Amino acid sequence: MTAQARVSLGRVSGVHGVRGWLKVYSYTRPIDNVLDYPRWFIGGEAFELDQGRAHGPGLIALMKGLADRDAAAALIGKDIEVLRSELPALDEGEVYWADLIGLRVVGLEDEALGQIAGLMETGANDVMVVDVGGREELIPYVRGPVVTDIDLEAGVVTVNWASAYWAD
Repeated sequence: MTAQARVSLGRVSGVHGVRGWLKVYSYTRPIDNVLDYPRWFIGGEAFELDQGRAHGPGLIALMKGLADRDAAAALIGKDIEVLRSELPALDEGEVYWADLIGLRVVGLEDEALGQIAGLMETGANDVMVVDVGGREELIPYVRGPVVTDIDLEAGVVTVNWASAYWAD
């Protein structure tokens, strides 16, 4: 049996109490959207969500079969994944961040700029973290003026970014 494609929606950031509750760092927006998924894969193991709620600035969740603090502690630092097939359909022109990671970044003249290593939120706009020969460069993820095209099939993101900026 082959594993179905999964997407990381967060990670286990700690434990809460002594009854197996997990502290959850969610990548979803709003953060509690991760609680909409009844089955999570944590460290490759499938769990069924029993309960979850906001707690302070984050979330806590209790998984069925996770009965104590020690069992919960063993999952700290592990990704929380769901089946890709369970994600909601996107509107035209929208992409999941997970689909952008690993794509090549090229300029308007098809010059290679690097590869997307990650994305992050800032107060103004999201930012792509681009690996450029071992160093990281940040490019605003602004569709239109900066990110002019995303071709998921070709694995390429085209940006309007001055080539001189990338010179050594």
